[in-house]
Amino acid sequence: MNLTAYNLTIPGRLTDISLALHPGELTAICGPNGAGKTTLLRALACLEPGPVSLGETPLADLPPRRRAQDIGYLSQHAQPAWNLTAEALVRLGRLPHRTSRTEDEAAARDALAALDCAHLAQRGIHTLSGGERARVLLARVLAGQPRWILADEPLASLDLAHAAALLRHFRALAGEGRGVVLVVHSLAHAMNHADRVIVLEGGRLAADGPPQVALSEEVIEHVWRVRAQWTGPAAARALSL
Repeated sequence: MNLTAYNLTIPGRLTDISLALHPGELTAICGPNGAGKTTLLRALACLEPGPVSLGETPLADLPPRRRAQDIGYLSQHAQPAWNLTAEALVRLGRLPHRTSRTEDEAAARDALAALDCAHLAQRGIHTLSGGERARVLLARVLAGQPRWILADEPLASLDLAHAAALLRHFRALAGEGRGVVLVVHSLAHAMNHADRVIVLEGGRLAADGPPQVALSEEVIEHVWRVRAQWTGPAAARALSL
């Protein structure tokens, strides 16, 4: 089912945003600081008011448990209050589901393993590095096995190897038919890994389309106010300033 916003306006933050996101695609949301990226992602997760629908049903009309089953959201500034073990924290992602303890534990283990966190399972979350904590928090989202994964700057704290692995994992999830929507600052990541890029400027939609169109050198100069040039082959392009 598509995740759709129509004439989404949040005064002072977003103006007249209309888009339909499709399952099976990895969509990147890009834009300068303060462009409205996080606000848009929060609205798509029903954490901000707005006309957003999943299929034909307004998100606000779905029971909270059903909404949590369908949409997994990772905040940019998630900070666990208690020093739970990584495994216990990831198992919280299973709360929307009425499944057995065995199934919940298996889903948590699988999510930790998928993000190279299995060895952290019994570590307290407050003892982890920033990158380790970021991966465990994303594992909590993945453990819920949502149809849609909405993640705000999930690559920000990761080293090169884990960022590359996570991008491959997101691509695999999209290949399974899930919808994946990421806020990213690296235009090269968006160019090389996304099926679609949404560019925001001042709370408005500045570009929307395949990466080579939405992140053209002309769009970058207009939105980011810098002259840049793409170099390298397809799927491995670099941005030179």
